[in-house]
Amino acid sequence: MHFQQIEKVPGDPIFGLQELYKNDPASSKMELALGVYKDEHGNTPVLDVVKRAEQHLLEHETSKSYIGSHGDPLFNQLITRLVLGDNNPLLDQRAAATQAPGGTGALRLAAEFIATCLPGRSIWISDPSWPIHQTLFAAAGVEVKHYPYIDSHNQVAVDTLLDTLNRATKGDVVLLHACCHNPSGFDLTDHDWQRVLDVIKSRDLLPLLDFAYQGFGDGLEQDASVVRLFAEQLPELLITHSCSKNFGLYRERTGALLVCAANSDHLQAIRSQLAVAARNLWSTPPSHGAAVVTHILGNDELRRQWTQELETMRQRIVRLRHGLVEALGSYGLAERFEHITRQRGIFSYTGLSIPQVKRLQEEFSIYMVGRGRANITGINSAHIDQLATAIAHVCK
Repeated sequence: MHFQQIEKVPGDPIFGLQELYKNDPASSKMELALGVYKDEHGNTPVLDVVKRAEQHLLEHETSKSYIGSHGDPLFNQLITRLVLGDNNPLLDQRAAATQAPGGTGALRLAAEFIATCLPGRSIWISDPSWPIHQTLFAAAGVEVKHYPYIDSHNQVAVDTLLDTLNRATKGDVVLLHACCHNPSGFDLTDHDWQRVLDVIKSRDLLPLLDFAYQGFGDGLEQDASVVRLFAEQLPELLITHSCSKNFGLYRERTGALLVCAANSDHLQAIRSQLAVAARNLWSTPPSHGAAVVTHILGNDELRRQWTQELETMRQRIVRLRHGLVEALGSYGLAERFEHITRQRGIFSYTGLSIPQVKRLQEEFSIYMVGRGRANITGINSAHIDQLATAIAHVCK
């Protein structure tokens, strides 16, 4: 017998909530936990522009051969331009992308690169952060440390964050959410970003910007401003990018790791290491999602349509945020929850306590993550009043 000593480990808590939600017989139940964009009907739709691109591929794709360890070269070029801007001087010789299976794969590739090529470096991750950030880097053998991000008053702990990073060992890596912080929804201000950048320079830290929600915050170009600021002011930078949210390609696993290096020689050396790491992790990345993105970004008409569909999703999120706070105003709670309108992306740290979240689930069949994190797009606009009533009840 070989497997008798293997112990069962706990499953993902969010997927556990999904099971409870599915088995809940209540007709008015509401699912605000799973981290995907949902439309008014509670579905995660396939974008119309994606369907058009897939139809084109169906008619014109000529091969299903491997695409190489770096992935599709044209996809990599277009994503690099999307992130850094079409006229960025780094595009010539100092920046390039390696395609990966989703943003998660890009993070895992970054972890492997750090463990192999920058041994002994720790990575600093916000507390809270996306839980898989912790496990991805730990699995690669990179020591994980944390800097505070949210304080006890459900606000960004900027000063404590900066103090912590000021004590980081020189050369360490710091993971930052470029926009739409997951799970809090709170982003740094432009002034705070510059303060973070100053600390990174003074401590000689290597930033890894996780850029999973481009277009979901303030717009495609606006959301890229932090990435471009860092790329302009620093000689070296890692960026992970995901097409799951802004293209709706969750299950197609489409993402990229971008590297900005001091010069062309450094960039080529790094890419040679990434090719080896990718080869050992997944050989070559999946092709279909990247082909869809490539066709959309390379076609002016489809790119305009994609931008419009993405903006429609973004504006709906903004309306839902303001609508919820307005509905809470009927119960005298608008000021208490005003921060929801200032957050960005699909997630909100509502400020509800663990006992309040538990009561929402048990008494109203409203499911959100224990620390009060809610997926705003899980709110049907017709049911905003229902949610506001439930929140007011548990806040008495």
